[in-house]
Amino acid sequence: MKKIAQSLPVRLLAGVIIGIAVGLISNESFMNIIVTVKHLLGQVITFCVPLIVIGFIAPSITRLGKSASRMLSVALVLAYTSSVGAALFSMAAGYGLIPHLSIVSTVDGLKELPEVIFALEIPQIMSVMSALVFSVLVGLAVTWTKAERTAELLEEFQNIVLEIVSRVIIPILPIFIACTFCSLSYEGTITKQLPVFLKVIIIVMIGHFIWMTLLYTLAGIYSGKNPMEVVKHYGPAYITAVGTMSSAATLAVALRCARKSSVLREDMVNFGIPLFANIHLCGSVLTEVFFVMTVSQILYGSIPSLGTMVLFCLLLGVFAIGAPGVPGGTVMASLGLITGILLFNDTGTALMLTIFALQDSFGTACNVTGDGALTLMLTGYAEKHGIKNNDNIQSPVL
Repeated sequence: MKKIAQSLPVRLLAGVIIGIAVGLISNESFMNIIVTVKHLLGQVITFCVPLIVIGFIAPSITRLGKSASRMLSVALVLAYTSSVGAALFSMAAGYGLIPHLSIVSTVDGLKELPEVIFALEIPQIMSVMSALVFSVLVGLAVTWTKAERTAELLEEFQNIVLEIVSRVIIPILPIFIACTFCSLSYEGTITKQLPVFLKVIIIVMIGHFIWMTLLYTLAGIYSGKNPMEVVKHYGPAYITAVGTMSSAATLAVALRCARKSSVLREDMVNFGIPLFANIHLCGSVLTEVFFVMTVSQILYGSIPSLGTMVLFCLLLGVFAIGAPGVPGGTVMASLGLITGILLFNDTGTALMLTIFALQDSFGTACNVTGDGALTLMLTGYAEKHGIKNNDNIQSPVL
């Protein structure tokens, strides 16, 4: 019983419940402290994300050896196909359901969060996308040049990063999530703003689970392994993603969950999970497509044409690969598409950002959970094509 109480999923759920309860009864002075703690912990987590990306992707590529370039190409194709597939699925659902919905668009009456007492900024050593590109280039270059000393250095760096994750990030996550939900509860997002688009949000969430089911089913068929051996470990990652609304901030927990699976190869986990956290945003894409169609119906009285939406979906898949794994990253990266292709004005863009923010946490959870399915596909591909498992590192996080 004590072991269950100390497990990460229980601590995360406790953080959510305590955060909501405290937010409902807090005054402005207490919220000053909560907002400041949330800011500081968020800065620490955000700072560590590029280190995690470099620490896992670069050594994983060096272990793949001659197969590195091929595995990277396969991963990119899988991520793009999943994102575009989710977008087209959402588009089809939108054409079928949105005309029959009656949606109210007022979102007034929210409290404002107080200012942070002191805004300590901890800049990342580089952006997440820079870390991703750096990791890929260094990993490939080490493989091409057979630089054994650098390869050993990368292995040591991965062990260092694992200790940071185990001793710093995992312990502070429940506190960070509690502060996040306390803020949402205080300002009224949970009690006032969520019911405004409840119908749409429920539809999108159902879409997430349908898409995740499809991904894991296809992954199981292709790999010949039981996908439930992956899904059953992903609870903590899903809850963390809901609380942080960030694939990047959830990366440490996602790695921990994936490495517990008996059907995922460890080299594919170390390579695939950090990579997919940055390029695979199927849940966010699915959410955005349905929401832009909803906003178009609300403000302009009609849904964009089929040709316009297909073009939007295909380009959104590209933008999703380059979107930052932070809250609202997908919709922020694709604002050019929203205004340029769908011709949304300032009001449409503002409403789109508002309702996307309401549902972003569940879209992120779909992204993170879907990464497990794509990693299972990578495992199946590696085994079918005779790519050896060269990863012997045991994570101290587990």
